[in-house]
Amino acid sequence: MVKKIFINKNAFDNKTKVKSLTKELKFKAGVVQFDIKSGQIEANLNTALGYLEKLACDGVNLAVLPEMFSCSFDNKNLKQHSKLTGKVLEKLSLFAKENQMAIAGTLPEKEKDQIFNTMVFIERDGKIKARYRKLHLFRLTDEHLYYTAGNEIAVIDSSFGRIGLMTCYDLRFPELARRLLMKGVKMIIVSAQWPESRKEHWKTLIKARAIENQLFMVCSNRTGEDDDLKFPGMSMIVDPMGSILTEARDKDACVYDHVDLGLVKDARALIPCMEDRRDDLYG
Repeated sequence: MVKKIFINKNAFDNKTKVKSLTKELKFKAGVVQFDIKSGQIEANLNTALGYLEKLACDGVNLAVLPEMFSCSFDNKNLKQHSKLTGKVLEKLSLFAKENQMAIAGTLPEKEKDQIFNTMVFIERDGKIKARYRKLHLFRLTDEHLYYTAGNEIAVIDSSFGRIGLMTCYDLRFPELARRLLMKGVKMIIVSAQWPESRKEHWKTLIKARAIENQLFMVCSNRTGEDDDLKFPGMSMIVDPMGSILTEARDKDACVYDHVDLGLVKDARALIPCMEDRRDDLYG
């Protein structure tokens, strides 16, 4: 069952009495989390589509899937899995078009002899709008031995406005989020496989990236277990003041909330951090 949690009209502290005065696009954003079965592409795709269908029934316009949602980190078989990535994207693109829902998530992408952990953003018309190759590879799980790091940040002029893309470990690099802000994004999408042992880091970093850049964070994390790692879920949507609008717990689920991008402008007007940056000292 889809958990419906609606945004408080006064998204900020009552003392500020801030209301959205802009007429920017408002929409429903959702996050999906489930126990990704290693190497089982068809099963994982069916699970993802099942949750996307639930979100579509509630009129959700944008949905984010976990990192490597098609096959997980079945690293020894990545070349084989990457051959099926096109078929997975075809089905997601068809779903996106039929339901007018944008979809994002990461999968293995092969180019020549290299494999990338690539987030694909599919627009509501079913067309692939962007591909973002994960910049920071997590050495503690040997990602650098199986994947090639990307070389470009991803900023999308989407039907929702300008948004940025990040993947899991990228959250630990505030420079990336700030660069996205400098390019005008008002929302950052994150796909992850963030472990249970560092779940407080997950929540803290998401809130920090939202607060320091005064934007929305829409973040999906997986559940379940893979080898010796456990995953807590805790997918969430956070507003520009750091308030959690909706959060899934530790079970397979999908949740959503309303996003009002006008609140980004309001937050930046309330605390004009960017006007006080010391470019002369740190660029």
